[in-house]
Amino acid sequence: MSKNFAITGTAGYVAPRHLKAIKDTGNKLIAAVDPHDSVGILDFYFSEVSFFKEFERFDRHIEKLRRRKEEEHIHYVSICSPNYLHDAHCRFALRVGADAICEKPVVLNPWNVDALQELEQESGKRIYTVLQLRVHPSLIDLREKLQKEPKTSKKDIELAYITSRGLWYLISWKGQVERSGGLATNVGIHLFDLLIWLFGKVEHSEVHLATSTKTGGYLELNQANVKWFLSIDKNDLPDETKKKGKTTFRSITINGQEVEFSEGFADLHTIVYRETLAGRGFGLEDARPSIVLAHDIRIAKIIGVNENSHPSLKNPK
Repeated sequence: MSKNFAITGTAGYVAPRHLKAIKDTGNKLIAAVDPHDSVGILDFYFSEVSFFKEFERFDRHIEKLRRRKEEEHIHYVSICSPNYLHDAHCRFALRVGADAICEKPVVLNPWNVDALQELEQESGKRIYTVLQLRVHPSLIDLREKLQKEPKTSKKDIELAYITSRGLWYLISWKGQVERSGGLATNVGIHLFDLLIWLFGKVEHSEVHLATSTKTGGYLELNQANVKWFLSIDKNDLPDETKKKGKTTFRSITINGQEVEFSEGFADLHTIVYRETLAGRGFGLEDARPSIVLAHDIRIAKIIGVNENSHPSLKNPK
């Protein structure tokens, strides 16, 4: 039986992936909300969606449906709104009797996880999040390979993620630390989750540089030492990447060997939705370690570039 969905943040960058996932899993989108009305993308996936610009009216509509027969209830709320609203929109979902499927980061601070878990227990509903790299076939294979290897010594990891953004980025909510959590949270959260999923819990963390457009540092995980670098500055792109006309560069090396996972991203949200609907979704406890790490990076003292820094920090372009 198909489920009824509502969605917040409909006009945002990530919403189309959720719209596609809802449709591809055979479910229905009933209601959508966004203060901006550039939401014509809805017609590509669903033709009969009640759209609201004011959250209060959206809230009232969902409440009205909740008081009708079961087939009209909202069963899931997909949350694609700005990061600082995720906590409130998760609470809304539970209050109206729905489960939440929330984009990363599900919350900005570790203590928000605790509060939401209490609400889960009170409501009997769940908050799921989108940790899509955990369902990437190449990365699943890598994790299985790593788990079979003898744990004789820690791996040496270098991670770089450069995703070009224009001047608009810093003017938008994404450039406001109190709203996005900063680069480590907004850009890096899924990579930090990947590292912890592959190599175990965080034992030590350093931040060597933190500006509005780039950040980097060093992590000691249970099974790896990681030099990491994140940037939204196009000038940090390797020359070869620029020559190909590409605006994004992602690289992870393990003991000097490149991990290839540049392809296969198209349907990861759909896979996450399918797993969630089957009862195998990623919950708050899955998300907690990367939320804690991103928060700790955000408040860390900047110690400067040193021998543990990523090459992109030691040799800036």
